[in-house]
Amino acid sequence: MRMPARQRCHAVLAGLVTLATAAALSVAATAPAAAADTWNEVGSDRADPLTESQGLASVEVPAGSPNRYTGIGTVPFDLTVRGWNHVGDPDASYNGYYVEPYQADSGSAKMFRVQAPGGAWSEYVHALSPGEALNNSFDTISPNGSWMVSGEWGTMNRLLVFPTPGVNPATSSSANLPQASTINLDHAVRDVQGCDFATSTQLLCSSDDPEGALFGITKPLLQIDLSAEPGSADVTGHVTALRQLPLRSSCSGSFESEGIDYDRRTGTLRVIVVSPGFCVLTDSKTYRFTRS
Repeated sequence: MRMPARQRCHAVLAGLVTLATAAALSVAATAPAAAADTWNEVGSDRADPLTESQGLASVEVPAGSPNRYTGIGTVPFDLTVRGWNHVGDPDASYNGYYVEPYQADSGSAKMFRVQAPGGAWSEYVHALSPGEALNNSFDTISPNGSWMVSGEWGTMNRLLVFPTPGVNPATSSSANLPQASTINLDHAVRDVQGCDFATSTQLLCSSDDPEGALFGITKPLLQIDLSAEPGSADVTGHVTALRQLPLRSSCSGSFESEGIDYDRRTGTLRVIVVSPGFCVLTDSKTYRFTRS
C-alpha cells in the first residue's frame, strides 16, 4: 500500500538523518587521536660526523645531565669486535635508564645496550621474530618506562614493542628479549631513523625516505597518534606527515635524516640531518624545532 505524502516525507527525512549520523560516526571513528602540530625551526647546531651522526637523547636523571649522542665513533671497541658495529638512535627513560640500539652486518639478532642510573652497563639480545628485519635503527621508551618501541628499515606498516630492558621486571640480560606487541600503522612509512614519545600516545619520527611517494615530500617529519598506550597488546597508529626536514648544505647530493629527540622539559624537538658528500664533515646539523 502506498504511504501518504506526509509519511513518505517523514520516512525520507528519517533516512537522511540515519545516513548523516552514520557518516558522522564513521568520520569520528577514523579521525586521528589529535590534530597534527606545526613544528617551526628555531635554530641548529653542528653535528659532529663521528660522534653525533646517528642519534641523540635528552637525559633527565641525574639532574643536569648533558644530552647524549651516538655515531660511528661512540661504538665501543669490544662491541665492534663482537660484530655489533652499528649504533642507532638511543633514548632515556624519565627515571634515568639509557638505551642504545645495536645491529650487526649479519645474523639473527639485534642488541640493546642499557646503562642504569648508577652507571653500570648491561646488554639485552633480541632474537629476530619470523619476518623481522635485521636492522635496529632506533629505540624510544614510553613515558611510564615499561615499554620500548623500535622499528625496521624499508617500507613498513608497523613498529615493534618490547618490554624496556633493564626497567621492565619481565626482562633479563641472560634471557632473550621478546617482542611484546605491534603498533599497526594506517599508512606505510619508509626508512624511519628515529622516533620519540611526545606524549604517552603520540610519537614524533624522522624518516629518511628518499623518494617522497608516500607523503609527497622526501625526508618527512612524521607524527603517529596511537589508539592507546603501547604495552602487551597491539595498538594502531595514525600517521601524519608534518613537514620536510631541513635540507641545507654547501654541497649538493643526498642528505640523510638521522635520530630525533623530544625534550618535554623545554618542549624542544631536535633532529639530526647529515649533509651530502664532503660536507658531512662541515655542515651536518642538529636542527631545533618548537611547536605552535
